[in-house]
Amino acid sequence: MNHLSNLKGKLLVEQVEDELFQMIKSEAYGVGEKLPNEFKLAETFSVSRSTMREAIRSLTSKGILEVRRGSGTYVVGTMLPEDDPLGIKDFEDKEAIALDLVDVRLMIEPAMAEAACRNATDEEIAHLEELCDLVEEKARNGESYIKEDIAFHCYVAECSKNKVVEQLVPIIDTAVMMFVNITHKKVLHETLLTHRAVVDAIAARDPVGARNAMIMHMTFNRSMIQKIMKERS
Repeated sequence: MNHLSNLKGKLLVEQVEDELFQMIKSEAYGVGEKLPNEFKLAETFSVSRSTMREAIRSLTSKGILEVRRGSGTYVVGTMLPEDDPLGIKDFEDKEAIALDLVDVRLMIEPAMAEAACRNATDEEIAHLEELCDLVEEKARNGESYIKEDIAFHCYVAECSKNKVVEQLVPIIDTAVMMFVNITHKKVLHETLLTHRAVVDAIAARDPVGARNAMIMHMTFNRSMIQKIMKERS
């Protein structure tokens, strides 16, 4: 009976941990923000304080939370170790790594968009337009659109019909999740504008236009990161 009770307790902690992590990832709390105290979190999730404490301890061990004595619990990351295939989560200079990510994307994604012009089917282009619409809808409603943004880029990769790019881009773009707080709210208008330009060029079978639109998309983000780095230096 005790074994069964312990098992149920463990499963509950894991469930609460997952729900708390999803709440953090949905940007209810960004990196650097303080969580409500343990008592309020326990109330929110309708569990005991001991269960909440164990869930927080687990997320702390995974680099998501940090408990600061006398201050509270803070969000310090938004990706689990298994979600970091590039191994860049622990780099201290987040802006520098974000800039490197954009540079890698600039090497790959403009050519990817160009290939999508040649290889995407009409049905795939229609779905790409739907994904673009969804990003715009989320942004207009003030909701987080990061997952939809990544899905959009991953689908352009799929439309390129390059099997290596199809595998590579989701890994690179998912890494962007670690740094979304750096730029995405600052370049919202530019993101929506250039997403639409990429889709329109692919739909028009215009490889040069698609390449240039994707370059512009990345360049807006790159310029914003450089601006932030300059302001903090």
